[in-house]
Formats: sequence, C-alpha cells, structure tokens
Amino acid sequence: MKRSLRVLVAVGFLAGLLIPAQAQQKTRGADDRFKADILVVVAHPDDEGAVTPYLARAIYDLHKRVAVVFGTHGGSGANNHGAERAGALTDIREIEAREACARLGITNVWFLDGKDTASQNVLNSLTNWGHGANLERMVELVRLTRPDVIITSLPGVFIGENHGDHQATGVITTEAFDLAGSETVFPSQLAGASPKREIYLENLNPWQPKKLYYFPDAQDDRQFANTGPAYSITEVSPSQKKPYWKLALYAAMTHLTQYPEAIERISKLSDAEVEKLMSDPEQGWWSNPETLIFGKSYYESKPTDDVFANFEGRPAVCTAPSQVSRSAENTTVELGGPWNFYKQYRKEHCLSELPVAKTPEIAIKSGNTLSVPITICHDAAGELDITVNASVPSGWKVVSGTGKLKLPAEPRTNLRVEMETPVLTEADLRTGKTEIIRVQVEEAGRMTQTVELKVALRGSALPE
Repeated sequence: MKRSLRVLVAVGFLAGLLIPAQAQQKTRGADDRFKADILVVVAHPDDEGAVTPYLARAIYDLHKRVAVVFGTHGGSGANNHGAERAGALTDIREIEAREACARLGITNVWFLDGKDTASQNVLNSLTNWGHGANLERMVELVRLTRPDVIITSLPGVFIGENHGDHQATGVITTEAFDLAGSETVFPSQLAGASPKREIYLENLNPWQPKKLYYFPDAQDDRQFANTGPAYSITEVSPSQKKPYWKLALYAAMTHLTQYPEAIERISKLSDAEVEKLMSDPEQGWWSNPETLIFGKSYYESKPTDDVFANFEGRPAVCTAPSQVSRSAENTTVELGGPWNFYKQYRKEHCLSELPVAKTPEIAIKSGNTLSVPITICHDAAGELDITVNASVPSGWKVVSGTGKLKLPAEPRTNLRVEMETPVLTEADLRTGKTEIIRVQVEEAGRMTQTVELKVALRGSALPE
C-alpha cells in the first residue's frame, strides 16, 4: 500500500512538471454546481410547499435549476407523528424538507440559524433570529447561488396564519435582494482569497438578482389576483404527464410530523378521489391559479409579466425617500408595531406594487388580550399633552393605555392600548365576523386623529 502511494505521488509530481506554466496558473471561477435560476427562501420545513406547483413547472418543463433556503429548522412546531420534540424534531424536519425537495429534483438546500418563533409579530421573529447575522448569511447564499429569480414569503400583515417567521423571511430576503449586488456590503465575502488556505475571506462576487416574487400567508388568496403572474396548477406537465398539483403533492407527502392525518387520508384515496379533493376550494392545498405576487424587478417589468421575462433592458428607477424632520405643526398618529414598520419598509425598499390590506387587520384567539400599538411622531423640543380614547364593540373591555397622557420631548413615542376580547361560542366563531377597533388621540386645540384595526376573533391563533 505504501509503495503504491509513493508511486502515485511521484507520478503526480512528474505530471506537474510537464504541465505548461500558464495552465498551472489558471484561476478557478465560481462553482457552477450551485448556480440557480430560482432561489426559494422560506421560514420552516414544509413552507416550500406553498410554491411547489410552480416549481414543478419550472423544473420539469422550463428546465430551471432551483435551490431552497430554510430560515429555521422548525423546532418549535408540532410533531404530530412521533414523540420527538425540540432539537430532535429539528433533525427530523430537516430530513423531511430535504426529501421533499429531492422529490422535485432540488438537491441544493441550506438552513439559516433563525429560531422558530411562534407569534404574529415580525419584529419578534427578527429579534429572536438575530436579524443581522442571518441577513449576512442570506447575502452570502445569494452570492453563492447567483439566482435570477428569488421567491419568498410576503412581508405584510393579513388575516390568516400570519406567522412572524414567514414575514421575517420575506423581510430578510428582500434586504438580501437589495444588498447582494453591492461591493461594499459584507466585504469579507468579496475579498480575494490568498493562494494558501483561507478561513476568513470568501472570494465571492457581488450578484444582483433580476426579480423578486412573494407568496401570501393570508386566509383569502383572492385579494392577490392580478398582483403578479398566475399559473394553473391543474395543467398537465408535458414531460411528466401529471398535473402540477400532483407533482407538488408527492413532494409534500414527506412532511409526516406536520400532516400525518392528511397524508394518511390521501394515501388511501383513489386518484379520482384525490383529484376531487384537491379541486375543492375549501379543502385543496393550493389556490388555482397559483399567483406569485410581484415584488420588484431590477429591469423595468410589469407585475403580471412572466417570471422569466425582462431580464435585460432599462433598469427600474426607484429612490428611497429621505427622512424629514417633524415639527409640532405636523404631529401624526399611526398604527405602530409591525404595521408602522411595514409602511416605512415598503418605502425604503421600493415595494410600491406590494398589496396591503385596505384596513389594517389581524386575527387573534377569542378571550385573549388585544394590544393595539400606537406611534405618535411629534416635536422633539417639548413635552406633548394628549388624550387617548378607544371605541370597542359590545362585550370588549379596555384595560390600559387610555386617558390623559404627557409625552416626553422626543421625536417619536410608542404607546399601547390593551383590551380584553370576549370568549365566543363555536356558533359565533363560525360566522367569521370581524370587528373594527378605533383608537382616538386628541391633542389640545387640534383635530383628533384616529387609527383603525380590523380584528377577527378565532377559536385558535398564534399569539399577537
């Protein structure tokens, strides 16, 4: 064995002497094994399923390469199949996700270090994830995979599951879309590596994706019609001879920890029965058509244009607004928390086409406390006297945050008005009724300003 090894080393040395010097000095380019046409970024293992009907179309019939990034390992999710929890569950869900992707031919799969955070507040998730660290990882993966198109969760508040982790994924991915092409963002990723072993400098290149799309996390998908390109999930794949929803369903069947009863039920049905189930708007897993919500395009493009249209031409122009100092004459009262964050976020990231609920909305569990965040921008030169009142439906009770208040001398003050919601009967919950909550802020001698929040009470919901 030792003699054979010596022979191989000697042959390799002699071969090196025979190779021309110019060939020996050839540098290596980017690793094409990881080049992607589409990069999908989602929060939890199984979230990729929201867009797999379109991915099946792209992979099998458009011959596009797809890679997937998961923001978390899903450790706080339920295990409805076995006894494992916490870290053990993350190990299982990671395998389920990799197998689901592999069933569609997706082998390049990565996980960020976000912590599965069960709330509806994107700010909670961004904090618990370590926003900056995971943004750096996300930019690195964009530069490594060099996608033309990125698809991720919609950053916004809508009645639905409205998971904060889903929203955080959309926020971080949007930031990575805007930053990955810069030569000054996370410069250690771009610095050239030395000829020797390098453990700090990554030797990547800046990369600007061409398009950014979102998929929603809302109860009513009809509100997103015409916000982006739409694709039939019942259309039969020319290459696979199956409808795209069936290809997506095959991939989703690996997620036993999340949907064991549904998967067991489907596995016992005939093809005709499964097709009937998936065609039912109340029971089907996907809306038809599947709409990808247009976020932005590096080049000028219409929202409903095909995903792979307009990859060249005239760059789209959008200038983020400058910050304007406020004075006492233009005191403003707005819904705070994630709603105010998204209002500013859409401006800063040029997301003018992004859909927004006509009236800010949220769904919470009946019998819980609703906390309504209020942001007041005012003169930083002096204190401000205000009166806060709240109008709530019958059966609701305001418990804190109202009355006469003196705001400190600062440009922005954040307040919260809290109210107890009634415990509804099952019959009341089935009606799906929503209520409008109004909070009024009065400044002495000035017009009262009002913010509204539409609230749906449910039998169960993520914490606010």
